[in-house]
Amino acid sequence: MGCLMNVLWLIFGGLLTAIEYVIASLLLMLTIVGIPFGMQTLKLAGLALWPFGKEVRSGVRSNGCLYLVMNVLWIFLGGIWICLSHLFFGLLLCITIIGIPFGIQHFKLATVALTPFGKDIV
Repeated sequence: MGCLMNVLWLIFGGLLTAIEYVIASLLLMLTIVGIPFGMQTLKLAGLALWPFGKEVRSGVRSNGCLYLVMNVLWIFLGGIWICLSHLFFGLLLCITIIGIPFGIQHFKLATVALTPFGKDIV
């Protein structure tokens, strides 16, 4: 069932979302300062490409000071807008019964998009 949902996800916008994350990641990695942020957008691209069957967990060292600083910078530099867009699409998809599983995946992407540092995707 998860494989079918992932294929439907790809057809109905998941591939486009993953491509957008990869392009943003490559642009962020043009500077040395942007490399950690680019790595996090690659993490989001992987989750946006194949979200069903994956789980987001806090990492072992997710309470560290560096992760806190990086998450705060991430929120102010664009993470809030990515999170809000996923929340909007999640709410829009949850209007219909068929779209509820896809809306739930957008909510999962929103939580990672808000604070990606210190999260592991399993």
